[in-house]
Amino acid sequence: MTPAIDLLKKARAEYRVHSYEHDPKSASYGLEAAEKLGLEPARVFKTLLARTEKGELLVAVVPVAGTLDLKALAQAARAKKVDMADPQEAQRATGYLVGGISPLGQKKRLRSFIDESARELPSIFVSAGRRGLEVELKAQVLAGHTGAAFAPIARS
Repeated sequence: MTPAIDLLKKARAEYRVHSYEHDPKSASYGLEAAEKLGLEPARVFKTLLARTEKGELLVAVVPVAGTLDLKALAQAARAKKVDMADPQEAQRATGYLVGGISPLGQKKRLRSFIDESARELPSIFVSAGRRGLEVELKAQVLAGHTGAAFAPIARS
């Protein structure tokens, strides 16, 4: 299992694991997950890392069908500016490979933000820590286990 699933198991959280055969040629890991699991893209969320002007890494969880609004993330984090983190840096900080970065069970806890659209859904899907593996859970459960705040950080 992955650190994300181990964390949920240990916490006795309510969740379900879904797996699919990952295609290494896929252009978008998140959209591939939605397609292969037969899900609406609005319910599948990707985990992105950004860096503030002061060098703090932030986790942003947004729908795969949209994009991260860097200005909105900066505002939510009370930072002047944020840019996308370098993929190698994201992998080092989280312990996960790009395309399989989970907001759960990361090496060290980073400040996290979940797009507010997640609150309206009965459950959301996020990476379980490996390409081809998703975990379904309530957005509030995810926020509780990551210390995340909800904010309008996605653009469609």
